[in-house]
Order: sequence, then structure tokens, then C-alpha cells
Amino acid sequence: MDMTKFVELSLGSWRSQRSAHHLAFRHFEEVTSSIDIIALKESDSEVISLCQSYKIDPTLAAHPFRMSWQGETDWDDLESTFEGTTILVPIPDLDNPKAGRLLRDQGYAETIPSVGQYQITEDGTFVLKTAYDRAMAEEKIWFVNPNFRLRISLIKTSQGSGVVTASFSSETRILESKS
Repeated sequence: MDMTKFVELSLGSWRSQRSAHHLAFRHFEEVTSSIDIIALKESDSEVISLCQSYKIDPTLAAHPFRMSWQGETDWDDLESTFEGTTILVPIPDLDNPKAGRLLRDQGYAETIPSVGQYQITEDGTFVLKTAYDRAMAEEKIWFVNPNFRLRISLIKTSQGSGVVTASFSSETRILESKS
């Protein structure tokens, strides 16, 4: 697996069920959401703008995509909804196509632009580590089959010494019905 294959497998609409354990608050949260992942062109103005904001040559971008989501959570014992969107631009290492940087216009642990370091392990797991102002995030995504993937996320203290939140998600591709 390389970034090309990972992005190709990720494109489409997904239904996600996430269990999150917020250790600092001693709180368990259930989240259901729909996720849409669409390919962008390297020449897309938003891709170019994001690269330029990090002073990265846009021609180094490979397989950029947009991820949008909307969902429901049971946080605070009240059903509440949320939604968002972010642009993600992989910048592969020149000497290792299975590793690189991932630019985001909105991060996972903090809603600020971020740059993470990714690698794809020998077993095909996508691993992303991102340092933020007040936290550090580590995400792992792997495919059980082309229509089912699993994701774990850890939000750690900014020094990376303690886990604040741990979550597990199962994500199922929404297939078009053939009538």
C-alpha cells in the first residue's frame, strides 16, 4: 500500500460509528457520522493556497482530497449534531513514497491548520502523527476490505506523555444500490 492506493480506497461516502473515551473527563461518548471523501486536483486553487501557506511547492502535492462530515454525539447526555470539512494534501517524501507530510486546513485535535507526519506500514496501516499547540494526535487507519476500515485515534498531551482521549471507529462504505 502507498498513498495513491490509500487515497483511492478512501474515496467515497462512509458511515462511521465511533466510541471515544475522554480520560481527562472520565466520560464515554458515542458518535455516529457520515463522511464524504472526494478527490481534488493538484491544480485546485484551495490545494495551491494551502501549500503556499506552508511555503511548500504545490507541484509536490500528491492525491489531495476533501473530507466532509456530519454526525451526532451523545456528549453531555444531549443528542447534538456537528459538521465540518477539511482539505488534506499529502506531500510524499522524495526518497520514500510510503511516508511524508499531510497538510490540513483544519486539524483533528484542534481546529487550526496543521501539518502531520504520515507513514504507511508494511501491513498497509496509515499512521499519522500531528503536533498541535496544546495537544498531539496519533491516528491509525487500516482497511479490513475495500468497503470496511478501522481507525483509532489518540489525543495526547502536547509533550506526548499522557493520553487525554482514545477513540475507536469502524467505517463502512455506503454503496450505491442497483435497482
